[in-house]
Amino acid sequence: MTPPPHDSTEQPASGKTTHFGFQTVDENAKQEKVAGVFSSVAQKYDLMNDVLSFGLHRLWKAFTLRLASVSEGDRVLDVAGGTADLSLAFARHVGTKGQVWLTDINRDMLLRGRDRLIDKGFSLPVIQCDAETLPFPEGHFDCVTVAFGLRNMTHKETALAEMRRVLRPGGRLLVLEFSHIWKPLAPLYNLYSFKLLPWVGAKVAGDADSYRYLAESIRMHPGQEELKAMMESAGFGKVDYFNLSAGIVAVHRGYKI
Repeated sequence: MTPPPHDSTEQPASGKTTHFGFQTVDENAKQEKVAGVFSSVAQKYDLMNDVLSFGLHRLWKAFTLRLASVSEGDRVLDVAGGTADLSLAFARHVGTKGQVWLTDINRDMLLRGRDRLIDKGFSLPVIQCDAETLPFPEGHFDCVTVAFGLRNMTHKETALAEMRRVLRPGGRLLVLEFSHIWKPLAPLYNLYSFKLLPWVGAKVAGDADSYRYLAESIRMHPGQEELKAMMESAGFGKVDYFNLSAGIVAVHRGYKI
């Protein structure tokens, strides 16, 4: 991990702290801070995804979709689904007999996703909720996905346990998330992350701080083996992962057993 360029610590009110990028903050404050980031970037989120990943995020999501192996009639939950990229793709696969639920904790992101679904001719259920307390019955879904959302959650273990709870036995979880890059590329990636990312954020989205947080949150997120172990601790079996783009991102897959 790169040493924090501007680490700071806030006095905790609850007695418990967590990370917000390189900052140490009160647990109860993280959710509000993350909400501020995504409310700020919601309007240009899709444009910035294309610009900053050079379009690769589309290939990463297509690979996740293929691993998910959903069929017509399946029930799919898209956690932290934001602007609905995966929800749209899943809706085309499950057909009219299936279900796809788009969820996100951030209202601004969710509204963008809802509007995209409508524009594409899909009427899917959309619900604002916290991944740590999912409002669904046990064993309801065949597949749960979370793309680029897990690292922003305060209690990742709790969220993973909730995703397992709502899966049917044999159902699968797919986690697409930034991960730890191949070490020889780390210096170049650090330069891109801490210099170019905030600069482009400022020029295109008018928000350097949110994209600085993006770079920092990636560094604080568990690596490939750590996340695999977390999923196993949450009760998932047959957990494996696939590195994409030299480990810039990884797709983890686990089954409810």
